[in-house]
Amino acid sequence: MISITERHQHIINKLQQEGQVNVLDLCDQLSVSSVTIRKDLKLLEDKGLLFRTHGGATQNNPYTIDRPVNEKEHLQISEKTRIGIAAAKLIEPNDSILIASGTTVMALAKSIQPHALKNLTVITSALNVALELLRHPEVEVMQLGGLLRRSSSSVTGPYSESILADFSCSKLFLGVDGIDLEFGLTTTNVMEAHLNRQMINISQKAIVLADSSKFGKRGFGRICGFEDIDQIITDKGISEHTLNSLQGMGVKVTIV
Repeated sequence: MISITERHQHIINKLQQEGQVNVLDLCDQLSVSSVTIRKDLKLLEDKGLLFRTHGGATQNNPYTIDRPVNEKEHLQISEKTRIGIAAAKLIEPNDSILIASGTTVMALAKSIQPHALKNLTVITSALNVALELLRHPEVEVMQLGGLLRRSSSSVTGPYSESILADFSCSKLFLGVDGIDLEFGLTTTNVMEAHLNRQMINISQKAIVLADSSKFGKRGFGRICGFEDIDQIITDKGISEHTLNSLQGMGVKVTIV
């Protein structure tokens, strides 16, 4: 029978390889009960070697905090820029698109080349995105109204949601705070999560823009599951396990 030390080493090795582990998978691999695995995970968490999650564990703290936008814009700058450029290439003439809030979708706004597009309409909840696109007279910009979140410089609430009910958009470009293979896509604000769900509902295609640091993270407000999105654009920091899992769920993943 495998020893507790060997079990713990196996768990740590799997975490280093894949970034997260699943209780049922570990039961099969180690031929022990789920009770034993959960005790192992608790012991390892007590030693500061992992963070337990629902049904498993992860190498990094899965819970995100609400940071102000002027702080987040200095994180993963090059990755966000490449993601924004790739996302801008998906915009076509005569598109009516939704751009949600966040520093990665702001990188998209900066990458849009309006002179190459005709009749582009942009609806956005983010003040900084609207101000960026106002520099281009060729772009029709509609700013949603509602309660202004100071940390994200974007609006939320029932008023912004009611405005969306009158529109149908070709594409949604969505920024998120966390992408968890079990819990789905999340943000740190519940009202923003609800608005994001409304955006998904009125869009023909939902495209998530997220650098690889967002994977394995959870925010307080759940936006949706992976069945509700079509594509994720991210950087090469995504793990092979996460990439294969997303593709297995039918999500197109573009790595820049």
